[in-house]
Amino acid sequence: MKKVLFGAAAIGTAALGTACTAGALTLFNRVIPRQDVLRVDLNEMADMATWEEYKKIITPNKEWLLAQPLEHLTITSRDGLTLHGDFLPAEYQTNKLAICGHGYTGCGLKDCAAISVFFHKMGYNCLIVDHRAHGKSEGDYVGFGILDRYDMKAWVDCMERRFEGNAEIVLYGVSMGATIALMTAGLSSLSRCVKAVIADCAFTSPYDVFAHILKRDYHLPPFPIMNINEAMCRSKAGYGFKDYSTLDAVRSTGIPMLFIHGREDDFVPLWMSEENYKACRSAKDILIVDNAAHAASYYESKEAYEAKVKSFLEKYVG
Repeated sequence: MKKVLFGAAAIGTAALGTACTAGALTLFNRVIPRQDVLRVDLNEMADMATWEEYKKIITPNKEWLLAQPLEHLTITSRDGLTLHGDFLPAEYQTNKLAICGHGYTGCGLKDCAAISVFFHKMGYNCLIVDHRAHGKSEGDYVGFGILDRYDMKAWVDCMERRFEGNAEIVLYGVSMGATIALMTAGLSSLSRCVKAVIADCAFTSPYDVFAHILKRDYHLPPFPIMNINEAMCRSKAGYGFKDYSTLDAVRSTGIPMLFIHGREDDFVPLWMSEENYKACRSAKDILIVDNAAHAASYYESKEAYEAKVKSFLEKYVG
């Protein structure tokens, strides 16, 4: 009888292990390799009726931006990838610059159009980047901030040279781009030209956001799928989901931080920005936007968003 029970247990354990490995492989293939189509459900941002209202902000700003004489720039990442960005010069000569980063499976000129126009109206130059494995930039695997922080530092260094060391740089990002901006701020070698960071709905780490989605959508705990998935990512993409976090970054930087989050965000939950805010040891502020879901705060409450950003930057830039 014991042999039968042990045999059945072994078979059950093997079957469970196979199922978990298959689940982890599915998750990896859906998330980590380059995805050239949008993989975030737009319903995470708004329902269709609300989307139509948001498009009244998005569409004219995007059309205006694409009609401007953008300067296309490239740099090489530390692992040899060609990364692309578009430079929008300010109307009048200035050393103020916003570097804008997009979200997962997006691209700079799409995700950051409206906010870039706002920065331009405030008198800033804008650099709108495509993160690795997105848009025009090279890369087979998404970095989720772990790798991209070094890419963003390379962009900062590029702009520092362009402005001969006199730039005043703001790092701005939404969703994954916000996480990248925060993680970049934690680099001890980052130029002092970076004067402020604005992080709209940043997740604290790839591990945290993946674990949240596993629980929300599949009612599964992180173990063992996340452990298997992380091993796959380390083997193929060269990093682990817990290698770094925004909490590590904000505890170690003196750069002023503005955190923004939608109260109704269920994709990257509000508690992640709240934890970032609590952990931050530099000058800080936070804006929580009622009725805004994921990455929708600017479109849901444009006037309040712009007022908060403007007042924050007036303290630390220029």
